[in-house]
Amino acid sequence: MITTVKEMQHIVKAAKRSGTTIGFIPTMGALHDGHLTMVRESVSTNDITVVSVFVNPLQFGPNEDFDAYPRQIDKDLELVSEVGADIVFHPAVEDMYPGELGIDVKVGPLADVLEGAKRPGHFDGVVTVVN
Repeated sequence: MITTVKEMQHIVKAAKRSGTTIGFIPTMGALHDGHLTMVRESVSTNDITVVSVFVNPLQFGPNEDFDAYPRQIDKDLELVSEVGADIVFHPAVEDMYPGELGIDVKVGPLADVLEGAKRPGHFDGVVTVVN
């Protein structure tokens, strides 16, 4: 399990230099069959498969309970190991967002329909962490 952004960046850079393909499945943990299907597909089509397990506080609105979101890293590690993932990236919030973000990514009007209408700011948090 990789827990720091710096170590993950080092691994990705080395893989890119050597021409190794990397599949990346970003999750917030509490993995289920849908996640595991994506991991299996990545394992079958890439040299390395990385699964991130990061409960992103930026994806939670003011009326949503970040602290109550399920965290079951031991179970998640077991599940992805069973389907062949090579690396689990599980950083701390402080490592992902040290100090001030300095980045303000906005999705725009599309983020305000369907799920976004019920969860203001959710998709801005998604694109910020992926950025």
